[in-house]
Amino acid sequence: MEKTQIQNTGEGLEDPSKVGDRIKILRINQKRTMQEVADSCGLSKSMISKIENNKTIPSVATLVKIAQALGTSLSNIFEQNAWTKAIVTTRKEAEEKMVPTEKGYSIFPYASAFHEKKMQPFLFVARKNEVVPHQLSHEGEEFVFVVEGSMKMQVAETEYILKAGDSLYFNSLQKHGIMPLSDEVVYIDIFV
Repeated sequence: MEKTQIQNTGEGLEDPSKVGDRIKILRINQKRTMQEVADSCGLSKSMISKIENNKTIPSVATLVKIAQALGTSLSNIFEQNAWTKAIVTTRKEAEEKMVPTEKGYSIFPYASAFHEKKMQPFLFVARKNEVVPHQLSHEGEEFVFVVEGSMKMQVAETEYILKAGDSLYFNSLQKHGIMPLSDEVVYIDIFV
C-alpha cells in the first residue's frame, strides 16, 4: 500500500473568491449574454455582473441555478481543467480560504481541482446573528454533517435541531435554510 504524507503544496487549488471568473469564462465560451444567463436562473443582469466581477459571492443555491443555466455542474464552476486522482486539503488551507457569502455564512469548496466530480462538498461556517434568514431550493440532493456547534435546519415544513455529529440527508428541491443556535456552527454540506 502506498503511503502519502499530507502536506500543503498549494497546487491545484483555485481561489474560491474568484468563482465569478470561472462563471464569466463559461458564459463567454457559450456566446451567451449576461441577460440570457440572468433570465435563465431568475436573477438580475446586475447580479450576474457583480458575481462575474467577483464583487459578491452568491449563496450555493444561487451558484446551483447559475450552473444549471450554463448547462454545467456546480463542481465544474469550482474546478480547474486538470485531471487528478486525489485531492488533499489540510485544515489550515480550508480555514485560510473560507469565503464570506451574501447570506452571512462562509464557505470553502473542497476538491475544486478534481475534474468532473459527481458531488461537491463544502465546508460552511455560520455565526449566530450573522446569517440572513432565508430559504432556498434547487435541484439535487444534500447531505449535511455538523462538525462543531448546533443549528436549526428547516426542510419544507419541518425543523430539525442538529448538533455536532448529527447529519441530515434531503431532496434540495424542498425549501431549506439554516440558523445557528450556538455562537458558531461548522458543518459539511455535500451537494449531488
